[in-house]
This record gives sequence, C-alpha cells and structure tokens, in this order.
Amino acid sequence: MSDIFPKWTNRLPALVLAGVAVMGTAGVAGAWYYFTPKYTRVGYQPIQPVNFSHNIHVDQVGLDCRYCHNGVEKSWYSNIPSSTLCMNCHSQVLKDDPRLALVAESATTGKPIPWVQVHKVPDYVYFNHSVHVNRGISCVHCHGQINQMDEVRHAQPLSMTFCLECHRDPAQKIRGLEHVFDLNWQAPSPTAQIDEGQRLVEEWNVQKLDNCSTCHR
Repeated sequence: MSDIFPKWTNRLPALVLAGVAVMGTAGVAGAWYYFTPKYTRVGYQPIQPVNFSHNIHVDQVGLDCRYCHNGVEKSWYSNIPSSTLCMNCHSQVLKDDPRLALVAESATTGKPIPWVQVHKVPDYVYFNHSVHVNRGISCVHCHGQINQMDEVRHAQPLSMTFCLECHRDPAQKIRGLEHVFDLNWQAPSPTAQIDEGQRLVEEWNVQKLDNCSTCHR
C-alpha cells in the first residue's frame, strides 16, 4: 500500500520548528536593535502645558542655563525651575499674557506645573549632572542645541553606546569650564578640540570610566 503523503512531509515538523526559531530570533534581534533609545526616544517632542522657548530665553534674551537650572553644578539632577523663579521676570515682562496664566497661578497657589519629562534614563542607570558639567561636558553634548529649540525635543539617543563613546575617549568632548554653558561655542578645529581636551583630561585627571559599575550600581 502506497504512502498517503509524500516522504518529504516527514520533515515538515522539523522545518516548521526551524522556521519558527529563525523568525523568533529575527524578531528578538529586530526588537533589540530598533527598540533602543536611538529609535524610540530621538525626536520625541511632547506638548507641554506651557509653551516655553529656550531659543527666546537663551539665545535672544541671553539667560544662562544656571539661572533656571540652578542645581546642575551641585546635584545629580538638573532641576526644573519653580514658577516663582519664572515670575521674577514675568511679574514685569508679559505679566498679563494669557500664555503665562498657568505659571502665575502656580506661583500663587504653589501647585506645580505638570511638565512632561523629555530626557530620562532607565532606573538602573546612575547619572550625575554635576560630575559632568564640572569636568567640561556641555549641555549640548547630551541635549543637542537646546538653546535653539522653541520646544524641547529629545536630540540624542542617551543609549549605552552613546555614553561609552565619550567615556572611552573623553578628550573629544571635554571643553574649558568657561565654555560649558556657552551653548554656541565651537572649538576652532577638530584638532584643537582634541588637543585642548587631552590637556584638560590630564590636568583634571579624568579617567576613562567604562566599567559597568560606573553607571550601573
């Protein structure tokens, strides 16, 4: 009696299992690659409860980053300014502008403005702002040209690869402390940046910290 099914069908279960394994591996690899911060966060630009323009405040008015983010040189986090700080200026400038109504209300009642967080790292990552800015790492390296943004957006991936590029060769990013908060500053040339960066690395004894425990504690 002849077989009902061709002999090759005996291999069908193994072929199906192999196909599932290949597709599963490809799916995991794709998710691993494309669901990193480079693809899931870069370009993220949420609508905020108050339209705040860094371009106007920093590039046009000339405010220093530290006026609003006054904890960045001494704290692990960069604080969001209080509404009362905003009203130091806006009690006189555009004080009746309806766009600032929520700010004025917050300053009066003490109820915080529900800002939407844009930049963040996973809970298992330790990051200290003060360590970086006090060793010549400017805001623009992690936040992009935020001084030119009318609305804050996520400009850099803030991934482990992104961080390690600097940790393994800090001289390429480090600048003099007088230039850290000058967000438009550029080194005269790439060579000058490396030379100056190397000098500062040696002067400040900056270590190439690429050990896991540096950021994962």
